[in-house]
Amino acid sequence: MRFIFDSNTWQEIFGSIGKNRTRTIITIIGVLWGIFIYIALSGAAKGLDNGFEEQFENVAMNSLFTWAQTTSMPYEGFKTGRPLQLKLSDVTVLENRIPEIQYIAPRNVKGVFGGSPGLIVRGTKSGNYNVYGDYPVYTKIATKKIYDGGRFINDKDIELTRKVCVIGERTQKELYEKEENPIGTFLRIDNIYFQVVGVHKFTPGGGFESDSDIYIPFTTYRKLYNTGDDVGWLTIAAYDDADVVQVEKDVKAILKSIHRVDPRDERAFGSFNLGEIFTRISGFANGLTFMSLVVGIATILAGVIGIGNILLISVKERTKELGVRRALGATPREVKAQIILESVFLTMIAGIMGIILGAITLYGINLGTEDLDFPYTNPTVPIPYVLGALVIMVVLGTLIGLIPAQRAVSIKPIDALREE
Repeated sequence: MRFIFDSNTWQEIFGSIGKNRTRTIITIIGVLWGIFIYIALSGAAKGLDNGFEEQFENVAMNSLFTWAQTTSMPYEGFKTGRPLQLKLSDVTVLENRIPEIQYIAPRNVKGVFGGSPGLIVRGTKSGNYNVYGDYPVYTKIATKKIYDGGRFINDKDIELTRKVCVIGERTQKELYEKEENPIGTFLRIDNIYFQVVGVHKFTPGGGFESDSDIYIPFTTYRKLYNTGDDVGWLTIAAYDDADVVQVEKDVKAILKSIHRVDPRDERAFGSFNLGEIFTRISGFANGLTFMSLVVGIATILAGVIGIGNILLISVKERTKELGVRRALGATPREVKAQIILESVFLTMIAGIMGIILGAITLYGINLGTEDLDFPYTNPTVPIPYVLGALVIMVVLGTLIGLIPAQRAVSIKPIDALREE
């Protein structure tokens, strides 16, 4: 261990590096490029993964949405172009026939998909806002953050068809004074008075919602807008271990059967499978991380081999010097340790430089993507992974240093002294 902290040892190492300065710099660049590629690609993939998770952090990842459209094939006497309509009874059938479904929430809305929003009036202030009819189970699929003192729709609201509502934070700002608490107050939704029971904080990723939307009980919505048993669309969450793609196929197949649609008709029911998209993006991010690991290790290995070649050349050029050291009493262990130490030192320097360069690159990517309207955030690589890559580099540097080290100790002092 004292050998490592000996100033003469490091003087000889720096002297050797100085003699092969150009080759050493080129080789170090080759090594640092490997760990730089690993950090840059892995961090970029993680940024994509983080962005998607943040975008949809409040909605179940294994979820999907489905809605009725029009038929594109004739079937059982029905013509092409028949408009379809989801019903509340569809929910019970799907729950009973598809065990992979964990939650299913029928939903209605006034004001999305081209419809006119509801007219909301409070005192002298008014505005047009989307009005949703929902069941409490919806919050099991898409979390709704309610400000302190309020709540979301509950089962009693559904059972008693209560005229209660949950308003958005922007709705509160536009219809209420700055310091006014809206909980317990009344406002009119299309000329019907509703009591405010909660204010929701806008959270993206829950479907089509915005920060001004208003939620009322599904049963109240049905009575207010005379929709009967009609359902706008279904929000479905499958169990974590379920194949959400197969669940989507099963849901559509059962809905086609219920509504007497040709099983081959792919346009009758639309869907958006969030679980499938998340799986694909996660798979892409994992694949990119794996690719960066393979490419990074291969590049590091190539660079480390270059270090070994430089040391072999250095040993050959220092044959006489090594012979003199051996003749003066240097042991084979000391000679071998110096060569290996030189290899590890060069590898460490390259690794640290690569890590710094990779971190700067990821920082630049993070700054450049902050204002983009794209699910991308915080491209980072976990510290243990970075340290693991550095350890791999040191191990490779040690192993590759054994080759020139063995070559150095294999030289007999008398032969080295004879060499010109």
